[in-house]
Amino acid sequence: MSANQSATTSDYDLDIPIPASASGLRQGLTSYGDAHFSLFLRKVFIKALGYSEDALSRPIIGIVNTYSSFNPCHANIPQLIEAVKRGVQLNGGLAIDFPTISLHESFASPTSMFLRNLMSMDTEEMIRAQPCDAVVLIGGCDKTTPAQLMGGISANKPIVHLVTGPMMPGSYKGARIGACTDCRNNWAKFRAGTIDVEDISAINDELAPTVTKTKVSSNRTLNNILKAGTCGVMGTASTMACILVALGMMPFKGATAPAVSSARQRIAEESGKLAVDAAATRRVPQALLSRESFLNAMTVLQAIGGSTNAVVHLMAIIGRHPTVAGTIDLSTFDDIGRRTPLLVDLKPSGKNYMTDFHNSGGMLALLHALKPLLYLDVMTVSGKSLGEEIDSAPYARVPRSSPTNCLHSLADPLYPASSLVVLRGNLAPGGAVMKASASKDRTLLQHSGRAVVFANSADLAARIDDPELDVDADSVLVLQNIGPVGNPGMPEAGLIPIPRKLSEKGVEDMLRLSDGRMSGTAGGTIVLHISPESSNPDSVLGVVQNGDMIECDVEKRLLHLRVSDEEIEQRIASRKLKLEATVTASATQTRGYRGLYMRTVNQAQQGADFDFLTAAGPT
Repeated sequence: MSANQSATTSDYDLDIPIPASASGLRQGLTSYGDAHFSLFLRKVFIKALGYSEDALSRPIIGIVNTYSSFNPCHANIPQLIEAVKRGVQLNGGLAIDFPTISLHESFASPTSMFLRNLMSMDTEEMIRAQPCDAVVLIGGCDKTTPAQLMGGISANKPIVHLVTGPMMPGSYKGARIGACTDCRNNWAKFRAGTIDVEDISAINDELAPTVTKTKVSSNRTLNNILKAGTCGVMGTASTMACILVALGMMPFKGATAPAVSSARQRIAEESGKLAVDAAATRRVPQALLSRESFLNAMTVLQAIGGSTNAVVHLMAIIGRHPTVAGTIDLSTFDDIGRRTPLLVDLKPSGKNYMTDFHNSGGMLALLHALKPLLYLDVMTVSGKSLGEEIDSAPYARVPRSSPTNCLHSLADPLYPASSLVVLRGNLAPGGAVMKASASKDRTLLQHSGRAVVFANSADLAARIDDPELDVDADSVLVLQNIGPVGNPGMPEAGLIPIPRKLSEKGVEDMLRLSDGRMSGTAGGTIVLHISPESSNPDSVLGVVQNGDMIECDVEKRLLHLRVSDEEIEQRIASRKLKLEATVTASATQTRGYRGLYMRTVNQAQQGADFDFLTAAGPT
C-alpha cells in the first residue's frame, strides 16, 4: 500500500481519532458532529479543484488576497500570488489563496481607518476558520498591513507579510513628483493661485504613473495590469512596510523594492518559502514578537521619519499581544525618539523617494546603521535572530557621496533626534503626536497663538476660505470632532488647509491642532491624535473657543490651553450633560458596523482598536 493510500485509509479509519492538534487539511474541522465525516466531506469539495491525495497531504499555506479594482495600490497582487505559490510549492507546501477585505485610502468612505478594525476581524477569523498551517498576508495600502498584523497576532498562526511595494515617481517640467506628498504640496500651490488649472491637471496625470501592459492570452487580447504600488514617499504604507521588517515579519528587501520590479516577484517567492518553514516549526507571532521587537520598530519609525499613523497602528498591534500589551505606551515612543536621529532623507521630512531608499541599500543598510540602538537578539520569522539576519545578508555599502544615497549615518543625521514627538498638557492629558521633522517652519515648534476653532469638518469646509475669517499667520487652527468617535473613524483631516487669504500672501505653514489624523505623506507643524477627543464629555479640546491662547513647545513636550483651571471646569460642566446624552443616544441607536464602532472603539493612545478585540478583552 502506498503512502498516499495509507494516509487516505487512516483518514477513514473510525477507530483512529483525529486529534485537536492536527495539521494540514485535518485541522479545524467543520462541526458536523462526526469528525471523520467532516474530513470526508472536506476532501469531497477540495478535490473538486483537482487536488490529488499527495497535494492534500502537504502543509497548507494560505495566501490572503486583497486584490480589488478599487485598489490600484494592490493591482500587482495577482502576480504576487503566483510567485508566492511558486515559493510554497517548490518547498513542499500546498498554496491556497483566499480573499479578505481590501482597503484603499481614496476609495473608502468616510475613511479607511473606519474599516481597519473590520479588516482585522476578517483577517483573524478567516485565518482561524480555514485549515492553514501558515499564512502569507499580502497587502500594501495604509490600513491594510496593520489590520493584517492585528488579525494575525490574534489568530496566532504562523504569518509572513508581503507588501505590494512602492510606486515609481513621475515627472513634471523636469522635476520628479510622486504620490502623495507632491499631491498635497501642489494642491496647496493651486489653492494659493501660484499654479493654474492646466498645471494641476497635468500634475494629476504624473503623480501615480506606473503601469505595464501584459499579454494574457493567445487571441491578441491585452490586459492592462495597473501596478501603481503604494505611495512612493515615507507615508503610512512605506512606514508600515519598514516596521514589518524591523519586527522581523518580512524579508529585508520587502519594504522598498518597487511594485513593478522583478525583485518584488523574487521577494514574493521567498515569502512562500518562509511560510513553509514557519509552518514546519510553528513560529507563531505571539512567540516571535516581544517587547524588544516593538522597541526596534519604534527606533526604525523615528529613524525613517515615519508616519504619525504608525503610532496609533502600533498601539493597536501591541494591544493584541497578550504579554506585550500594557508594557508600552506613548511615552515609550518619545523616550526612543530622544535617542534616535532621523537618517532617511525622504519626503515629507526630506526630499527623496522610496526608489532612492531602495537604491541606497534599503532596510538592510538602515539596520546596519542602527545596530548600536537595536535589540539584535530578537527573533524573526526566518527562525534567526535579527542580528544573525543582518550579519548573514549580502550587503554592499553605497558610498555616502553617491548622488543616489539618501541614507545618513548616526554621526551625520538629517535631523538630530525625535522626528516624532509626544506632547502632553491640559489640552492633551492622554497625549498628542506631532512629526516635528516635517515642520515647514521650525519657529512654530515653539509658538503661542490665538485659537481659530472649527467645530467639525463641515464647519471647516464652510469657513476656511471665507475672506472675513478672523485669522492671521500667528493664529492656531483648531479642528474639533474628527476623533475616533466624533467623526467617526478618525479621518486624515488633520492637515487643515492654510486659509486662502493667507496662502495667497505666501503663508505655507501654521500651527494646527486636532483629534484626528494626518496622512503620513503630508508635512507641516501639525498636532494630531489629541486625547481625549473633543466628543468626549471631559475633553479640554472640546471646549476650546475662538480667541483662546494656545501654547505649543516641542522641546518641553507641552501643549497647553492658557485658560484657568476654573474656567475650563466651568466650560466642561456646561456642555457635559447635553453632550453625554447626545453621544450615548447616537452610539446606542446607531445600527450595524457604525454603531459597533462608536460603542466599542478606544481612544487614539490605545490604538483606536475595538475594546473587545484587544488581548485584555472588553472593558
